[in-house]
Amino acid sequence: MLEQARQLLQRTFGYKDFRNHQDAVISALLQGKDALVLMPTGGGKSLCYQIPALLREGTGVVISPLIALMQDQVDALRQHGIRAAFLNSSLSGSQRAEVAKAFRQGTLDMLYVAPERLMMESTLTLLDECPPSLFAIDEAHCVSQWGHDFRPEYQQLRVLHQRYPSVPRIALTATADMRTRQEIIEQLALQQAQVFINSFDRPNIRYLVHQAGSNREQLWRFMQAEHAEDAAIVYCLSRHQVEETAAWLNAKGRTALPYHAGLPAPVRQAHQQRFLREEGVIVVATIAFGMGIDKPDVRLVAHLSLPKNIEAYYQETGRAGRDGEAADAWLAYTMQDVILQRNMLEQSGAGEMHKRIMQQKLNAMIGLCETPACRRQGLLAYFGEQLAEPCGNCDNCLNPPETWDGTVAAQKALSCVVRTGQNFGVQYVSQVLLGKADARIHRNRHDQLSTFGVGSEYTLNEWRSIFRQLVAQGLLMVDMNAGGAMKLTADSRAVLQGERTVQLTRQQKTVKKKDAASHRRSQTTVTDTVLSAADQALFERLRSLRLTLAQQQEVPPFFIFHDRTLRQMAEQRPATLEAMSAVAGVGEQKLQRYGKAFLEVITAGGEQ
Repeated sequence: MLEQARQLLQRTFGYKDFRNHQDAVISALLQGKDALVLMPTGGGKSLCYQIPALLREGTGVVISPLIALMQDQVDALRQHGIRAAFLNSSLSGSQRAEVAKAFRQGTLDMLYVAPERLMMESTLTLLDECPPSLFAIDEAHCVSQWGHDFRPEYQQLRVLHQRYPSVPRIALTATADMRTRQEIIEQLALQQAQVFINSFDRPNIRYLVHQAGSNREQLWRFMQAEHAEDAAIVYCLSRHQVEETAAWLNAKGRTALPYHAGLPAPVRQAHQQRFLREEGVIVVATIAFGMGIDKPDVRLVAHLSLPKNIEAYYQETGRAGRDGEAADAWLAYTMQDVILQRNMLEQSGAGEMHKRIMQQKLNAMIGLCETPACRRQGLLAYFGEQLAEPCGNCDNCLNPPETWDGTVAAQKALSCVVRTGQNFGVQYVSQVLLGKADARIHRNRHDQLSTFGVGSEYTLNEWRSIFRQLVAQGLLMVDMNAGGAMKLTADSRAVLQGERTVQLTRQQKTVKKKDAASHRRSQTTVTDTVLSAADQALFERLRSLRLTLAQQQEVPPFFIFHDRTLRQMAEQRPATLEAMSAVAGVGEQKLQRYGKAFLEVITAGGEQ
């Protein structure tokens, strides 16, 4: 059966062999076993259930929370000649009846349903009549109440095990720490499932973190230098920030589209479609955008505020470079982000245990941002994976930060907070430390304090950085109910009494572009060489043809061929359909539909 699966992979999808444990997962499902698969975004999770669904008797049922993307997912499968459909609330009654009829008649290979639709008795009755070949539970981390995309309806999916015990199930996710993995197993009754955990590493992504300054201006300079024409996603914390940032980018001359839950559904859908189908579009979004987005050529994912946890950060940055080529994950945050996230959590209506777990997750995210060590090592360690050597492809590896013993500076800062009554914010306390006797400080007689002027060896920006790091390390808290006043924590006393040292980092200059580019080339997972001028010109003509065909069919260009496939065509210049069939990503259906048109462009390119 596995040999049949390999032949199907070549014939339908145009790839010669499996990767990332795909063959082992497929083998388990073909034997009727359950599976839990943790595989990074772009690692090929979909093939793990698509191929067994095609080989086993019946229709494969994919449970996905992504109603807005089901049409695209179905269209992508149809490009490969796979008979696919979806069943959700966007269809009329007559359309749903047609899909149900096709399911009963066995003329569907794959059926996509939302969990809410699946749990309707009418849908379960349909499945009773025609047992599926398998159940694929996509985005399985949604089952975890501790996760960042919790969907209560996902916890009802354990009924599949009870109602259809002979139908194999596969749960898939790109993001799950140990706690979330265990909850997936328990909630979905996957105790007997084989567990496949691939490396979480995405070596083609360069991780960059900035701790202060004008976030938008920093982002613009970076985009202009390295991603002037690339597709990108920019994440913001609030809807207002999304709207403002999108308008600002448009005023700068880029095509930027806002996306958040407050926009009407047709607007969100239209913006999503433009992002998928046009070149170089930027989506500015809250976390409402992105799960399941299968656009392979996103070269930049940026965060203009601090993510709530590492799982969210990993999943969101994972939308960059799905094609395996070099991409950037850029993050800028300030102390205000740390304060805001902590206060939002504290003021939420969640139970104390939930708050405690979420606080631990937030602290881990802050720790990743503040670490002077390799960020990739820290990121992977969070998911229980050890990277033996620093990655060489994050800002700390490319431009190592300077660490210093900040114990004395911390003692001065904490002491000044105490002596000013724990009633003032960073700016005010920093001015006292610098010895700046303005009217307010003079009125409060804080120019008479022993800490007045004891910090003149540092600049105002350096004190801001010190205070940010003290807040991040839990040595200070900021009370937003008291106008942002800083207050000591239970851990502060040990520092003041000299029982604990404090390590701090100094801000570094931006990574030089030429150094970063060199490291990105050395770390990327693709093996493509740099195209010659002639091959690059042909590659651009092939991309132009692809865009024309995609516009005619109203589908994203990458549904036809990925950039990597076009690049291989430009390098190898196949002269016959048989030769083109050897190009990775060219299956039988696509060869039949598009082969002749692309051969004509290649032949014309050879003549030129």
